[in-house]
Amino acid sequence: MGPDRPKRAFGRSEAAAPTSAQAARFDDAAIRTLGVPGAALMENAGRQAALLIQHFYPRGQVTALAGAGNNGGDALVCLRALAAWGRDVVAVTVGRRPEPEPVLHGWDVPRLRIESGSSQEGDVLARALAGASVIVDGLLGTGIRGAPRPMFAQVIEAANRASAPVVALDAPSGADGTTGDVPGASIEAAVTVAFGAPKLGTLLHPARGRCGRIVAVEIGLPPPGRGEWARLATPEWVSRRLPGRAPATHKNAVGALAVVAGSAMPGAAMLVARAAFRCGAGLVRVCSAPPGTELLAGLPEAIFVPANAEEEVRAAVESSVAVAAGPGLGAGPQAAGALAWTLAARGDRAAVLDADALTLLAGGAAGGLAGLGAAGRVVLTPHPGEMARLTGASVQDVQGDRIGAARALAKEAGVVVVLKGAPTVVAAPDGDLLVSTCETPSDFAVAGAGDVLAGAVGAFLAQGASAFEGAGLALGATDRAAAMLDLGRSLSPSDVVGALPRALAEPVPSAPRLPFPFVVFDQLPPR
Repeated sequence: MGPDRPKRAFGRSEAAAPTSAQAARFDDAAIRTLGVPGAALMENAGRQAALLIQHFYPRGQVTALAGAGNNGGDALVCLRALAAWGRDVVAVTVGRRPEPEPVLHGWDVPRLRIESGSSQEGDVLARALAGASVIVDGLLGTGIRGAPRPMFAQVIEAANRASAPVVALDAPSGADGTTGDVPGASIEAAVTVAFGAPKLGTLLHPARGRCGRIVAVEIGLPPPGRGEWARLATPEWVSRRLPGRAPATHKNAVGALAVVAGSAMPGAAMLVARAAFRCGAGLVRVCSAPPGTELLAGLPEAIFVPANAEEEVRAAVESSVAVAAGPGLGAGPQAAGALAWTLAARGDRAAVLDADALTLLAGGAAGGLAGLGAAGRVVLTPHPGEMARLTGASVQDVQGDRIGAARALAKEAGVVVVLKGAPTVVAAPDGDLLVSTCETPSDFAVAGAGDVLAGAVGAFLAQGASAFEGAGLALGATDRAAAMLDLGRSLSPSDVVGALPRALAEPVPSAPRLPFPFVVFDQLPPR
C-alpha cells in the first residue's frame, strides 16, 4: 500500500516556503523569544510523521535512520510513537547520539549503531534495511551544505538500494533545502514530511525529484506572518484574491485590455484574448495588422484594431485599462515600432510583456529595460531563454539559480518577473516571491502555453490587481485549470482556456484530502 493520489495540490491560503536558514532562525526565535518548548516541537513533528506513516504504510517493520542532530531526534520520536502503537521498529543511529536516548521515553526500541562506516557496520545496516517495510530518513535534515560525508553517503546509497519506500523528514538527506541542489548522494523518497512548511529548496529541481509526495504538517510553531519567506500559489491563495464584480456594472468597468500582437502568428493573439475573456476581462481589443484578421474573426467577442500606424495603436491602448504586448509581434523594425508606440501610450496603465516583446526589449528596442517599471504595474513573463537574453546570462546560469535570477531582474528593472518553468516563480522588486504549486509542469511544455498565461495576467491587471497579485492569480488559475483536466502530454493551451471558468468558479477544498487537520500543504511529485 502506498500514498493515495489526489488530483490537485492542497495548501492553506498563506502557505509559505522558507529556506533552510529562514526556517532555522524562525524555530530558534519561537523557542528563545516566545518560549515555545523545543521538545514539544520535536514531539509534534515525530508524532505527525508517525500518523502519516501509519496511514500510508500501515503494516510491516519500520526502520529509521537517525543522524546526530534534531532530524535524528524527530525520527526517533516517530519510531517511539509507532512502537507504542504496536508496530515493529528498528532504529539505526548514524554518528553519535545520547545513551540512553532521552526522546525514546524509556521505550525499548531496538538500536543499531553506525559510527565508522566499516564493512561490518555495513552488513548490520543491510540486514536492518532488508527487513523493513518502510524506511524513515532522519539522517541530515535541512541543515546540510555540500555533499554528505562518506559514511552518510554509504547509508543513503544503501537506503536507496533497499526495496522499501522511504519517508524523508523535512527534506531528503543530501538535498539542499535552500537551493534545491543535490551535490552528492541523496535519499530518493516516496514521501517527504515537512515540518511547519515545505522548504523552498525541496520545491526546486533537482531536489524536487528526490522528495516524492510533499506533505507539510503543523507542529505548533507560531504563524510566519508577512516577511522574507516565499509564498505558495495554492488554489486557496488564488480563491481569496480573485477580484469581485458589482451587481450593476458594465464591460468597461470590469476591465478593458489591449492586446498588441503580430500578424505572423495570429493564433497567439487569439489565445491571449480568449484567456483574458475567460479570466474576467470585460473588453479585449486586439491590435494587429492583416492577414491575422481572418483567424481573429473566430473570436467575435474581441474588437479587432488594424495596427498599421502609431495612432491606431495609441488609441487602442489609451482606451484600455491594461495592455498585453508581444504575442507573435515579430522582431523586425515594424514590431519594434509597435512596442515603442505601446509603451509610450500606456502612461501608468498596467502592462504584461511577453514573447517577442521581451526579445525586443533585450535588444534595446523602446529603450530596453531602463525606466520600464517607473510607472508601476509591469509584468514580464520570460521563459529561461528569454530570461537569458534579458539579463545577458546563459540559460544554464538562469536555470542554476532561478529564484536569484528572477529576483535580481525584478529589483533591477522595478517590475514583476514571472520566470516560467518547473516551478514557475513570481518575483517582485521588493523581494516578495510566489512559487507555483503545479504538479504537472511538463504538461505546459507546448507552444501557446505562455500566451494563455499572458492573457490571464492581462485580464487580472485590467480588473485592478497589483502586478504581483495579478501574476500570481494568473499562474494559480492556469495551473488549476490544467490540473483539473489531467490530460498529461495531450494537454493543449486551448484545453486550459476552456477549463479556466471551472477553475475559477469551483469551490476550493477547505480541508486536506488526507484525514488529518494538521496537514497544511500536500503536493504530488511532478510528472
